Amino acid sequence: MENRESSKRPHERLDAWRDSMDLVEAVYTLTASLPQSERFGLTAQIRRSAVSIPSNIAEGAARRSTPDYLRFLSIARGSLAELDTQMKIAERVGYLDSSRSLEERIDMVFAKLTALMNALSRREPQP
Repeated sequence: MENRESSKRPHERLDAWRDSMDLVEAVYTLTASLPQSERFGLTAQIRRSAVSIPSNIAEGAARRSTPDYLRFLSIARGSLAELDTQMKIAERVGYLDSSRSLEERIDMVFAKLTALMNALSRREPQP
């Protein structure tokens, strides 16, 4: 009998991917309250950067080489920093109140991405 966990795609087994999917949900909920005038501006940018995080984790996990995997994880981490910046902009211009829970989620995903990247780097033979 097949283990339920083994039937999942590689990225679905990663805590960083699952947590980043939860982050996307939280971002969509939070940005629903942004002004309608920002629908094609800040709201779209915030959502796009959030969606980019699990998307790049998944794409990296599907790659056949560790350097490719690391490159996509690095892109995901960049998108996470972009999201953090955009959320701070929304707070500074008065569109959102500071969200400690969202900030904690961002920190957690960042830490898990860094840990995953470190583990993959240790596994990869150094030149």
